[in-house]
This record gives sequence, structure tokens and C-alpha cells, in this order.
Amino acid sequence: MRTKRAGLTLGAGLAALLWASGTHAQTTTQSTPLAAEPEAVTEAAEPPPPPAPPPTFSDQVLAGKPILEVRLRYEGVDQANLRDRASAYTVRTRLGWETGDFHGLKGLIEFEDVRLVGPEHYAVNVPGATTPPLNGADKARYPIVNDPDVTEVNRAQVTWTPGAALQVTAGRQRIVLDDQRFVGGVAWRQDEQTFDGVRADFAAGRVKGTYAYLTHVNRILGELRDWDSDSHLLNVTWSPAEALRLQGFVYALDFGNSAINSSITKGAKASGKTWLGLYQVAYGATFARQSDWHGNTPSYDLDYLAGEVAGTFDIYTARLAYEQLEGDGTRGFTTPLGTVHAFNGWSDSWVSPGGNKSFADGLQDLNVGLNVKPRFKKTYFFNSDLLVRYHDFDDQRTGADLGHEWEVQLTAAITPKLTLLLKYADFQRETTVPAGTLAPPASRTKAWFSLEYKL
Repeated sequence: MRTKRAGLTLGAGLAALLWASGTHAQTTTQSTPLAAEPEAVTEAAEPPPPPAPPPTFSDQVLAGKPILEVRLRYEGVDQANLRDRASAYTVRTRLGWETGDFHGLKGLIEFEDVRLVGPEHYAVNVPGATTPPLNGADKARYPIVNDPDVTEVNRAQVTWTPGAALQVTAGRQRIVLDDQRFVGGVAWRQDEQTFDGVRADFAAGRVKGTYAYLTHVNRILGELRDWDSDSHLLNVTWSPAEALRLQGFVYALDFGNSAINSSITKGAKASGKTWLGLYQVAYGATFARQSDWHGNTPSYDLDYLAGEVAGTFDIYTARLAYEQLEGDGTRGFTTPLGTVHAFNGWSDSWVSPGGNKSFADGLQDLNVGLNVKPRFKKTYFFNSDLLVRYHDFDDQRTGADLGHEWEVQLTAAITPKLTLLLKYADFQRETTVPAGTLAPPASRTKAWFSLEYKL
């Protein structure tokens, strides 16, 4: 019996010992974290490549873009008071390079060459001049086509843009202000008009402006008929809304070798556009006064008035415009730096001696036009544009009827870089005018065909 009790006691002791050992082992296992497995051995990462050095000046020169333009053109003129018809086949080539940006600086160089292709059956001369043509006295029997042979630097400029509010351009450059009525490139002629000087374009909110000082005007007749200049151009525009754009301008022109074209013109313009249902309506109204400047000419004051309204619906745009350039019988309001071909008729009839594109009696031009952009598209004929316009010309000083002109133009893209143009103008003068009215220019018709490639 004692032996049995001792066995039970020993069994109970062993059971208690085993239970206590298990509990201790469990506690130890929970409180002691397992040893982490050793990490796989990896190769050391290569250091990142050093940053690319900033582009150098030569890098940015080479990072620019080429300029290549070729325009082949035929112009024919039949003028009533001249014996022979003019026909001019010319080709204009422009070749240049514009650099990339280098700390806000960009450079541009562009050469221009105009060459006659075929016989020289036309005259080259200053508009309104009574002297023999510049390309030979024997060409006086032909009408004028002012596209002489010339090779020159068309543009050579440096542009600095320190920020969005200012850009400064120095050198030989293209200057186009507003609609080019007063300052432009005369881009219709083969030899473009460019300017030597300094130009600053500035912006502050809704106000933008341009100031330029001109030392030389590179005109469309080659270097022998350029103008030495001490001229200032200022044009400032405030655009509070799309429906209202207000502009003020002062153009003080002083030409050392062309006193008759010197003047100061001060003016203002309001323009804008808005939608009336499905119709877009655009308008413009301009007033300017022109006076003598720096004693280059006798004292005078002449006014300019212009107004236009245009309505667009779908592919159609109709435009009604009126322009009045005052004249005193000796001198008319002039725009010697303007691109005037687009305004008082493509026939380029209205001239006065010395190169002024004006009429000494003054001119009233009421014109109406219709522009259509057909949806017709073919692989090699697309983005076509058809314009038809009619002008009625009156003498501003006397009110007499002077004549009228019909115009039609078709342009279309042959490829994205090649454009076709067909153009025609027919000016017919009044055969008689009242006594005291300056006789209008001779009747004439003009026709053009051109192909223009731009890279």
C-alpha cells in the first residue's frame, strides 16, 4: 500500500514537472524572436550617370531650324496708255537659318535672291516716277512690274527674350504692325521690305505694344532705292474683351534721301468680333491725322478714315469696307511703309510722284467682297479659298467718280508645303471727269500665277 502511494506521488510529481517544463518552453518561445535568416548577398549598385552638361552656344546654333522658301511667279499687265503688254517670269528664293534658344538669345540669318526667268518684257521703276525705268530706258514701253533682279541679306537679327513681358530684336528684321496698312513687309512683291533697327515688343496684362527705331528701310527695288531713316514707330493695344480691341499709334518717319515720304501720323483704331447666333460679326474703325515732320516738306495736315464690317456664316464671309485718304490737290495722305496692295486695288493704280502710294486729290474707296472656303478636297488640291471683290473709287476733294475695279483670287494647297495662286484685277477709269478734278490713272488689267514652296 505504501509502495502504491509512493508510485502515485512520484507520477504526480513527474506530471507536474513535465507541465511546468512545457509552460516554460512555450513562454520562452513566445518571448524570444526567431533569428532572422541571413539576407541574400547582392552586388553593389552602379552610381547614376553624371548629369548632362548644359548646352553650349554652338549646340544651340546647330539645334536651330533651316529656312527655305521658293516662289515662282508669272505677272502679266495690259495698260491702256502703253504700247506693249508686260510679262514677267520671276523666281524668288530665300535661304537661311534660325538658331535655338541660348539663355534667352536667338539668332537668324536669311538671304534672298530674285531672278528673271525668260525675256525682260516689263519696266522697273519708282511708282509715279517720270524718269526712265531703272532697268533701261527702252523698257518705258512696258507697264511696271516691280520685281527687279536682286541678291541681298533679307534678315540678320538677334532676339533677346528675358521673359514673357519683353522681347527685343536688333538688326535687319521683318516688322508687321496690325493689318500692315501703315507698316508692313510689302510681301506681295518678290523683294520683301525689311528694316534695320531695334524693336521692343512688350506686354502687361491686356496691354501689348511695339516700339521700333529704324535706321534704314530696305525697300522692294533693291539697295539703290533704299531709304536712310531716323524714324520711330509706336503701336499700343489694349484688349479688354474679344468684342473690343483699342489701339493707338504714332509713326514718325524721317527719310534722309526721300523727303517727300517723311511725315508723322497719329491715330487710333477700334476693332473686335462677336457671335450673333450662327453668325460671327467682325468690325473695325480707324482715324488718323498725318502732318509734315522735321521740315522735310511744306506744312500740311491730312486725315484718314476707314471702317469695315464682315459677317461669317459657315464657309462664307461677306465684307463691306470704306476708306478715305484726304488730299489737297498737291499731296494725298500716304502710307510709305505700308503694304497697300491689299487695300486700294490689286491693280496698284493709285500713285503719286516720288513713290507715294496715294492720289494727290485724295481717294474714297467703297468696296465689297465675298470670300468662300469650299469643302472640296482632293489629294493634291485642298484648303482652297476663293475671293471676289469690287471697288468703287471717287475723288475725295471734288467727289467726282474716278473708276472701278473687279478682283478675283483663288488659292489652294497642292501639298502641305506647296501653294497655288491664281489672281486677276481689272481697273477701268472714268473717261471724263469734271473740270478741276485730277485725272484718274489709266485703265489696266493684271493677271498672276504662282507656286510657292515653304519648308
